[in-house]
Amino acid sequence: MIPVVTPSEMAAIDEQADEPIELLIQRAGQAVAWKARQILKGTYGKRVMVIAGKGNNGADGLEAAKHLQRWGIKVNVISIDNVPLSVQECDLLIDAVVGTGLKRPYNAPDFFVPTLSVDIPSGICGLTGEAKGNPFKAKETITFQALKQGHLLASGPSHTGSITIADIGLDVSETKTYVLEKSDVATMLSNMHDREHKWKAACWVIGGSHGMTGAPLLASKAALRSGSGYVRLSIPGELSKMSSEIVGFNLPSANWEKEICGSEQKRFNSLVVGPGLGKSPETISSVHNLLTKTQIPIVLDADALYAIGQQPKDNLKFDRNIILTPHDAEYEYLTGHRPQNNRVTDVCNEAMKLNAIILLKGPTTVVAHPDGRSFLVNNGDQRLATAGTGDVLSGIIGGLLSQGVSPFEAAATGAWIHAESSNNCLAKGMVASDIINAIPEVLSETHMG
Repeated sequence: MIPVVTPSEMAAIDEQADEPIELLIQRAGQAVAWKARQILKGTYGKRVMVIAGKGNNGADGLEAAKHLQRWGIKVNVISIDNVPLSVQECDLLIDAVVGTGLKRPYNAPDFFVPTLSVDIPSGICGLTGEAKGNPFKAKETITFQALKQGHLLASGPSHTGSITIADIGLDVSETKTYVLEKSDVATMLSNMHDREHKWKAACWVIGGSHGMTGAPLLASKAALRSGSGYVRLSIPGELSKMSSEIVGFNLPSANWEKEICGSEQKRFNSLVVGPGLGKSPETISSVHNLLTKTQIPIVLDADALYAIGQQPKDNLKFDRNIILTPHDAEYEYLTGHRPQNNRVTDVCNEAMKLNAIILLKGPTTVVAHPDGRSFLVNNGDQRLATAGTGDVLSGIIGGLLSQGVSPFEAAATGAWIHAESSNNCLAKGMVASDIINAIPEVLSETHMG
């Protein structure tokens, strides 16, 4: 797992360090210099320009300049007050202007050379990733001890280039936010129970309505491909005759929660509710009643999120076995507002209020636990902005839940598997069902390390 902190958290970590700030700056500057040397692929005849600000970010740049000069590189150090309008007569520009201490918009000079940014490209907010002014667009960024939220959100990813995290001896062990990596997913999946028979890992998908049967079918197929031994699909008020391996089960169009909350629920380890379910008053009532009468881990998506959003916000309080999977518009159903600029903190706060796990979809997906922990998943790309992919994600999470993965880990690993499966599909022309077919290969590769 890669730790992620806010600028204020990083400042507190700096203050609590055992070593003096001067020593930390020396280590940071040396790390910057080594990264610059790698980018330059040598030192002979190389020219570097360092634009240094007035704070610790500038101090890191000045320290790097000393090392580069000792190695025989010609270094031109420019103060923030004397920055030229354009930069072109050098082999590398080191941006050590502002870093995460950005307080006002910054307009970078025009440049036609590779740029190495120190900590974060100047002009990118370290908390939200927003572009303030005209930020540097770096070839590479070197940051220290942990990623910053701004590297991962909004405009951050399009400006940072590749990121190196340098260890300068700071303690980030109290961090509660992490980027999920493949090795973490493998560890979490190792806790899945062995399936002795099909009912050992059974998932029930409730979704669909007249003319909207595709969404729950996608979720059901994804649950099967994710390892469920038995998947039941019910479309309230519709005849549920399913082909292939999915088992249809008829439910009435109203009060269908009574069928689920009876003796049948004991046979299932997870429920997926919402894809294509519709927004009728009967549906809203059944979703409300279901949540008060069952303790099975539940994934709530799409129209189920709309249904629970119809309750007064003061009445919304769930169970930690519930996973809410909104996109930005659906998030407003639950909270009364779109995600705030400080996206990670906002989702964590709402997870605490609702006592539920929230998975907020986006280029960087945020998975928050009510206890304040969060995972960030950023291994996907634009392919996931395709109709039906959210239904597939719900099914993957339901499949993992059915195999005994804890709700928080099922949500986070499900998002990672979902993104990684899309990466195994064609960059153009991918449809949601392509992701489903790629899931087994991703699961196999992850288990094998």
